[in-house]
Amino acid sequence: MAKGERGARLEGAPEPHKMIPATGGVHVAADIYGDSGPLVILQHGGGQTRHAWKSAGQMLADAGYQAVSLDARGHGDSEWAPNGDYSNDVLVDDLVAVTEHFGQKPILVGASMGGGTSLTAVGEGRVDATALVLVDTAPRIEISGVRKIRDFMGQAPDGFLSLDEVAEAIANYQPHRKRPRTLDGLAKNVRLWPDGRYRWHWDPEFMQRKRSIADRIPRQEEAARNVRCPSLLVRGGLSDVLSEEGANAYLDLVPHSEYANVGGAAHMVAGDRNDIFVTAVLTFLSNVAPAK
Repeated sequence: MAKGERGARLEGAPEPHKMIPATGGVHVAADIYGDSGPLVILQHGGGQTRHAWKSAGQMLADAGYQAVSLDARGHGDSEWAPNGDYSNDVLVDDLVAVTEHFGQKPILVGASMGGGTSLTAVGEGRVDATALVLVDTAPRIEISGVRKIRDFMGQAPDGFLSLDEVAEAIANYQPHRKRPRTLDGLAKNVRLWPDGRYRWHWDPEFMQRKRSIADRIPRQEEAARNVRCPSLLVRGGLSDVLSEEGANAYLDLVPHSEYANVGGAAHMVAGDRNDIFVTAVLTFLSNVAPAK
């Protein structure tokens, strides 16, 4: 597998609405829902793509917001980092560039990795946000849950022989979800490589970045202490990544933050219970950043 090789997009995989210049010459893919209204930037978790927000983006647009769902660099249809840089710092730089591109003070909604990016950007004064919504992430998260995600992302480094194998891997990671009747939706999650194998929709270099929860906590906690904009923390009731203790620790750091616990949802809250998730977000936004 040659460095920089990406494989072919599967038939049925939707093209992004827009490619936005980020930082270091990298362009990131975006889908845009709605023509006007307060800007909401949606950032997914590690290993996901912008499609994780499809239903949420449409519901936000229907409520009068303009939602922009991003593929993080190295994910989905965004370009890969030529130097393999997928650090939190460069993800924040990308978010700053996207915000400047739209020229509007944003509402930031971030899940997992995207939430960490959003919290750092707001708490370190890089992005002046109207509001901050963190989805199943906070400075203190559970190592066992993070390890489970990394194990899932690290499996089959040589790819899958069939889409059935891909579906089986996803089902094993998310046993609480019903398995889809067809495999059509997998077109958004994998690419077919020249060797005839299917691989996930992210740069393999992403898994090589150095991560340390011990180093992450102090920086994220300091960022949380500096959050002044309205904040909402959403936790999946079944999550093994963000515990109630971790959620309460964030609420102690950001005492003005609101909190929603979505029962029946695991770490990928929007994908598990999108209806309840979006209702909680829209209720919050109706008070702090209402659509005109």
